[in-house]
Amino acid sequence: MNAEVKGPFDHIPRSVAGSFVLYLYAAIYRLMKQINRLSEAGGSELEAQFKRYPFLSDYFLEMRQHMPEDISWEEGGMWWRESIREWEKPGREHLPLRALMSEGGLSFESCLAFMITGLVEEDSRFGTLFAELQEPLPHRRPTLELVGQMMVDDALIGQSDPWVVCRPLLTMGLVESPNRHEPRSEWLLRVPPLLWDAVRGEVDPHPASWMTFTHREAAAGIDDVLVESILRNRLSHVPSLFEAGIAHILIVRGPQGCNAHEVVKAVAREGGRHVVRVDGMSLSAGEDAQFLGAFCTMTNSLPLIAYDLAPGETVSLPSLKGYPGPVAVQLGTEGGLSALQTRRAVTLELRAPDAELREAFWRRSLKDREIDCLEDVVNRFHLAGEYIQQVADIGVAHAALEGREMLCMKDVRRAARALNRHLLDTLADYLQPHGGWSSLVTVESTANRLRELEKRCLYREQVIEHLGPAFGNTVNRGVRALFTGAAGTGKTMAARILASELGMDLYRVDLSAIINKYIGETEKNLHRILSRAEALDIVLLLDEGDSLLGQRTDVKSANDRYANLETNFLLQRLENYQGIVVITTNLVENIDRAFQRRMDVVVPFFSPQAQERLHILGLHLPKEHKVDLTYMELTALRCRLTGGQIRNAAMEAALLALDDGAHVKRRHLESALRNEYRKAGGTFPLEYVDEFRENDGGMTEFVSALSNR
Repeated sequence: MNAEVKGPFDHIPRSVAGSFVLYLYAAIYRLMKQINRLSEAGGSELEAQFKRYPFLSDYFLEMRQHMPEDISWEEGGMWWRESIREWEKPGREHLPLRALMSEGGLSFESCLAFMITGLVEEDSRFGTLFAELQEPLPHRRPTLELVGQMMVDDALIGQSDPWVVCRPLLTMGLVESPNRHEPRSEWLLRVPPLLWDAVRGEVDPHPASWMTFTHREAAAGIDDVLVESILRNRLSHVPSLFEAGIAHILIVRGPQGCNAHEVVKAVAREGGRHVVRVDGMSLSAGEDAQFLGAFCTMTNSLPLIAYDLAPGETVSLPSLKGYPGPVAVQLGTEGGLSALQTRRAVTLELRAPDAELREAFWRRSLKDREIDCLEDVVNRFHLAGEYIQQVADIGVAHAALEGREMLCMKDVRRAARALNRHLLDTLADYLQPHGGWSSLVTVESTANRLRELEKRCLYREQVIEHLGPAFGNTVNRGVRALFTGAAGTGKTMAARILASELGMDLYRVDLSAIINKYIGETEKNLHRILSRAEALDIVLLLDEGDSLLGQRTDVKSANDRYANLETNFLLQRLENYQGIVVITTNLVENIDRAFQRRMDVVVPFFSPQAQERLHILGLHLPKEHKVDLTYMELTALRCRLTGGQIRNAAMEAALLALDDGAHVKRRHLESALRNEYRKAGGTFPLEYVDEFRENDGGMTEFVSALSNR
């Protein structure tokens, strides 16, 4: 029996590292062949170059150990080609360069050209050698002409043109040229660092600011993904659809913070792939997408391209040159792909998780760590899966700072607030929730409506299960409230108290400030704010609601048409809103009736009467003030100020007293009240209060009795 014939590289492991070494030496061989050709043409010996560059001699001696002794320079190129191909055949491992040839359509010569271009990335001494070979050009990176010349081989006449060899590399983004304004023969070639890491098998989890890489071993299986059972069943069929070629694109829709990434990773794992997640909005602004396809092929990854699109906005996926495999796309609740790209697409809809799923997310995120209020946390924080993970991580850190293993509600609230500040501060203004309903001075009807609103917010999810079948799918867990009343009547204060009672963060947006003169920009601004606020489950306060929700007008011009479109969008978006939103307006008569009908609770705020004004003044003056009760009663009776104006006056009186180094006295309050009237353009009604008190005919006693009543 004949002994088994072994190849020259059978001792090298069939791995990414082994493949890299073989192709590296094959590239260096091509470089040495070029040096030998030039040396012979110049009448010198190769040994002379070895003396000048001793590191080349080391590489050459290492290569010769594996090559036949009697092989010529002309035969050596083909020998390396056939030997590497033979070494690659038995293995089932994913090898980056082999994948570029089998899946990306790259030739062996182009792969070697890629490796020659990257030699300087591996050993800086090659840069010195390139500079000498390219004199009088001073470049330490190879030019297109030099790389192409190294690929000249009599056995492959059709592949000997430098442009034929290098063009696929430039087209696929495997190499880049920063000086394309120069003659093409002088184009410098450079391998992007991410691709050189990929060919070495050293991919970082965060290769770039716009990209993350997840190994398939770090992904959950489809059976372990936290989604609804019906969705999991659909998800289990996606890998077979990809394999059969029935589907090429997987679209995963869901609110911000949903676990779309987890879903795609499970699909990729089932197909034996890793996942490369990229920010689609960043790709559209740069040339990063040029080598994304090659990177995915080299790393055996499923690309997940995430977009945050505005209403009515469509996007076309980038052309992933060199990558023929399936693609995953993450979309929000708005926008979509171009019609041509959805023909072979399947779509999965991820909804906001219910209480059962949120509890599962919390348990998985906390692992074995205990939490003493899990049920309350689940009912209070209506967060999506990815945000639950982030809040859990931050909460664990907060607990550790205090030397505790067990998490409490305080840790979760702090963590959620930190996440909110990170994701919302550029879109809205944070308002500190504070106080209780007892600190809000208002009429009984308004107080009752506010407590009704609080109940709607507390049971917004549970109430859905207690509704009759006629409601169908027409209700969600969102709560929409409208606060109406003049400025200073307590609308913002009531929103602060509501957030405080619910234990939620409060963010304010001035609707009049986000209206944009450019078509479609207002809707985009609204979409960004509402989507982020909804996903983070905060109380959103929309000020100046009448600026966008006024009466729709007859269309007499393009401005009227676009204004109506903006109003219609906000009406529809609020109807589907899953969070808590409070809209305020000073001009309720200008609010569109269709909008008012969509409100769950409408709370009217009224200017305070004398007794309420006295109560408000007493709450805002410092406890140790020296203002006599009679003057406070007269102020409440005759100064018809709003609660906000009284608050401002109390603040200024305190500042005046502080400047005098004394307690707040009548003169401080009187000066502050007079200034408040001056700002409003009115006449101060207590200008002659002393004369009035002497000749009031018993009015002072009447006011006192009225206040005590």
